[in-house]
Amino acid sequence: MLNISPNKLNDKVDLSRFEAARRVFHRRHYKHFNRFLLAFAGIGVVVLFLPWTQNISGEGYLTTLRPDQRPQTVQSPIPGRIEKWYVREGDLVQAGDTILFMSEVKNEYFDPRLIERTGQQIQAKNMAVSSYQEKGRALEAQVGALATERRLKLEQARNKLLQARLKVESDSLDLEAARTQITIAERQYERTSTLQEEGLKAVTDVEEKRMKLQESRAKLISQQNKLLASRNEVLNAEMEIGRVEAEYTDKISKARSDLFTARSAQFDSEAQVTKLENEYANYERRSELYYVRAPQTGYVNKALRAGIGETFKEGDQLVSIMPSEYDMAVETFVDPIDLPLVHLGEKVRIQFDGWPAIIFSGWPNVSYGTYGGEVVAIETFISPNGKYRILLAPDPEDHSWPKDLRVGSGANTIALLEDVPIWFELWRKLNGFPPNYYNPVEGGKTASK
Repeated sequence: MLNISPNKLNDKVDLSRFEAARRVFHRRHYKHFNRFLLAFAGIGVVVLFLPWTQNISGEGYLTTLRPDQRPQTVQSPIPGRIEKWYVREGDLVQAGDTILFMSEVKNEYFDPRLIERTGQQIQAKNMAVSSYQEKGRALEAQVGALATERRLKLEQARNKLLQARLKVESDSLDLEAARTQITIAERQYERTSTLQEEGLKAVTDVEEKRMKLQESRAKLISQQNKLLASRNEVLNAEMEIGRVEAEYTDKISKARSDLFTARSAQFDSEAQVTKLENEYANYERRSELYYVRAPQTGYVNKALRAGIGETFKEGDQLVSIMPSEYDMAVETFVDPIDLPLVHLGEKVRIQFDGWPAIIFSGWPNVSYGTYGGEVVAIETFISPNGKYRILLAPDPEDHSWPKDLRVGSGANTIALLEDVPIWFELWRKLNGFPPNYYNPVEGGKTASK
């Protein structure tokens, strides 16, 4: 009631005549309550000095220790259309077992005899390569024959040149002899003419010497003509050598050009054969991919593509498989402020979802509360959730984990650190300070710094 009047009701009304008022309005309860508060404050002070174990808590889920043991999806590297399923969800498949059969959806692979026709193309190209090889050998033989013929022709031309030079030398000697003879004939004619003038020789002798002089002059002119003809033959022989070299060089060059053309065609055919063999191998491999097989032994969890005739692209997920054998691990996340306190090989306590920390003796393998784990990997890059990922493996020195655990279920982790008073831990929490820093040492103990 609002105190808006100076008239107090409790002064005018006597409440002591009521039994409820007599039981409430007495002073003994204040004494007991003060004692309770005093005892509670003393207990609180004592509790503040009790030891408290600092810890790093985290939340995560069950996974596998090795990446190849985790649930995976089977994809097809090529597009196709589902034709037949060989398994159903929940089946155990061995590595290499056929999961489904698919057909082709690209028009360039519709030909049912594609591999056979590609093999025929390879055979034809191999025959073309053999033909070019034979043509190359024939052209090499032709080049060799032309080189031999050129050598013989050059030897023949050189012999003619030598003969022409020797003939020039012989004609030069004959010319000198003719000149000598004409000199002698001129002297004899002059001497005979002088003697005839003196009456010692007859006119017939003079005429005879004049005839010999004319013959010597004619012979000289003839020898000069022969010498010029011989020199022309030398020039012709030298020109013949050049002509032979030019002719056979042209023939050999043309034959070598044809040879290089044949070899170029041969190499091009060999490249086409290699390309066709590559396509042939790809077609064979593609035909094997029509059967989608299990990559490892495991259980078919879920068919991500269903029905018959459904098409899919390359890389699309077709079916999910969980390996039948795996090593369990826990993937947990810790705050960045706690990351420096986590080290490889440290022990961590784990509480699994569905396995309560309270001991139930009636449940098999769940009478241990929490289970031991060991840090085996620490992620060096922050996760999308703003925390760092820690991987925990079963502790070999602790109780084995329950056999009924399944990948993907939740888990809570607690890593125990140093023992401190409760008042220190409260002060640390209120100020937002990290736990005490420490470094692990040998023997499983920790040393503070």
